[in-house]
Amino acid sequence: MGQSKKVHSSAALQLCNPAAVNLCPIAVFDSGVGGLSVLRHIRAELPHEQLIYLADQANVPYGSRSLAEIQAFSEGITHFLLQLNAKLVVVACNTASGAALTHLRQTFPDVPFVGMEPAVKPAAAQTKRGKVGVLATAGTFQSQRYEALMARFAQGVLVFEDSCQGLVALIENGQTKSAETERLLRACVEPMLAKGVDTLVLGCTHYPFVRPLLTKIVGPDVTIIDPAPAVARQIKRVLQQRGLSAPAGKMRVVRAFTTGEAGRLAGFARQMLTSPLAVETAVWQNDKLYTR
Repeated sequence: MGQSKKVHSSAALQLCNPAAVNLCPIAVFDSGVGGLSVLRHIRAELPHEQLIYLADQANVPYGSRSLAEIQAFSEGITHFLLQLNAKLVVVACNTASGAALTHLRQTFPDVPFVGMEPAVKPAAAQTKRGKVGVLATAGTFQSQRYEALMARFAQGVLVFEDSCQGLVALIENGQTKSAETERLLRACVEPMLAKGVDTLVLGCTHYPFVRPLLTKIVGPDVTIIDPAPAVARQIKRVLQQRGLSAPAGKMRVVRAFTTGEAGRLAGFARQMLTSPLAVETAVWQNDKLYTR
């Protein structure tokens, strides 16, 4: 095995060369494969942008991690991505957004960030019965960001929550269609359906990968909301507002990294995306990320 290559510097971090900033990549990170559900919408919305994807699979899932751990992971990942010349960082993880997005914006004030949040606002606007179900991790439900979201947009609406414990691990293992995954989803969702929920929010970026199973369980009368398309549109707006959009041209490639097994991420991407990913390995050493 070759020596690890350092991709972190203690020097002040800056965005990529201002003369070529439009050509620099958008960086997307998640605890695992979930952020790929966001990446595919970014590729569709912004086909001319160069992308970097990082899955912190050495530490997945984030949902059971402490606030301090998630902030440390997110800060280390952001350092790594900025050294790869990222012009914008997408926190494609609801748990990390809830725990670390404010911290990241304070730590890197010159870096544009776009985060995730459960789509409570559109769900509250769309529900006909005033009953909404939210599927998210325990970390998301416990975050101040989620609490603020509920206070702002869920007044007058009954919200039923389930952390779907174990679902992220099943999806990480590629079990998006298995009988075990369907049993777990039924245990999460059927009590909500019995209460009359007519709108279901996917509050974890892993969960869109089991949407076909969810649709089978909830039927055609329940609206399922995935916030990823709206996030992709927000990224486009931020790039345009800051003059960072890439010029039109050929389709750009995705450079992917994982802190876990490269073959595992590549295999999942091959199964779920329209084109395969070539995946490189990054390793944690003393709270910093290095390429192998």
